[in-house]
Amino acid sequence: MKRIIGFIGSGNMGGAAIAGIIRAELVTPDRVIASDISRAALSALKKKYDIRVTTDNLEVAKEADILFLSIKPQLYPRVIEQIRDTVKENVIIVTFAAGLSLKRIASWFGRDIKIVRSMPNTPAIVNEGMAAICPNDQVTEEELSDVCSIFNSFGKSEVVPESLMDVVTGVSGSSPAYIYMLIEAMADAAVAGGMPRTQAYKFAAQAVLGAAKMVLETGRHPGELKDMVCTPGGTTIDAVIELEKRGWRQAVMSAMQVCTDKSKEMSQK
Repeated sequence: MKRIIGFIGSGNMGGAAIAGIIRAELVTPDRVIASDISRAALSALKKKYDIRVTTDNLEVAKEADILFLSIKPQLYPRVIEQIRDTVKENVIIVTFAAGLSLKRIASWFGRDIKIVRSMPNTPAIVNEGMAAICPNDQVTEEELSDVCSIFNSFGKSEVVPESLMDVVTGVSGSSPAYIYMLIEAMADAAVAGGMPRTQAYKFAAQAVLGAAKMVLETGRHPGELKDMVCTPGGTTIDAVIELEKRGWRQAVMSAMQVCTDKSKEMSQK
């Protein structure tokens, strides 16, 4: 890739993307530039990845061919107002914000502009992210491929229609929080059974990691994999029955629906 990749904001998601880009050698470090209000964060990025850093958003906007806005949703109007007259004519804007539609982002720029809306998640920090990608009609196939390559450098990505972005928030964007609660609960039960807490977290987290990998790598239906663990008259089927009694599936589906509905509500504001 010969493009210059810029980041306005270099927090968790921006940092994860920068790490992936450098690790995958998509571009040389001198072709990545990041701005942030935190000089300490910039200094750490410079030391670790040898990229270019600055506290000036306009410097990044002036150079970037692909510009990631890795900032909080409420900051988008202000930052876009600051950079809209400085960005390159053919720049590709990549957003990380939930609830901000392609149409709204374009309206803040005040002109036709290439935009890719994304919804990544925090496991990107450990190179296991899952991101939904949604381009507007200004983005070419080659440009979309370049953006997907960046997301694939710190996890996996799928191109989805914008109508599914709120669903993605529920199933992927927010769902790590549900899994952390599951791991915590599993560990608490193990501690109650006498296992040291550090060991309990390791057993619980590795079980979740392994189960997820089984789904992804075997291609088997999750129900089939569940049945493989549930031997007749065994311990697992009793645990599954108890979870069903307590509304396990319904609780998960209801939580995801609430999350999806909140994302839709944010999109309409």
